[in-house]
Amino acid sequence: MEEHLFQCPYCWETISMLLDPSVSQTYIEDCEVCCNPIEISVRFDDQQLTSFEANSIEQ
Repeated sequence: MEEHLFQCPYCWETISMLLDPSVSQTYIEDCEVCCNPIEISVRFDDQQLTSFEANSIEQ
C-alpha cells in the first residue's frame, strides 16, 4: 500500500489515502472530513503512480 495526500474538492482539507499499486481504478469515496462524495481516479504503471485525480461529483 502507498500513502497519497490530496485536497478534498469540497472542503479543501488535506486527506490521506492508502492506494493499492497493483490496481488502477475509478471509484467514489466520501471525504473523511466533510463526508461529501469524491470521485477518485487512480492509475498505476509498473506499480508506480502515474495519475491521481480527486474530483467533485457535482455537475
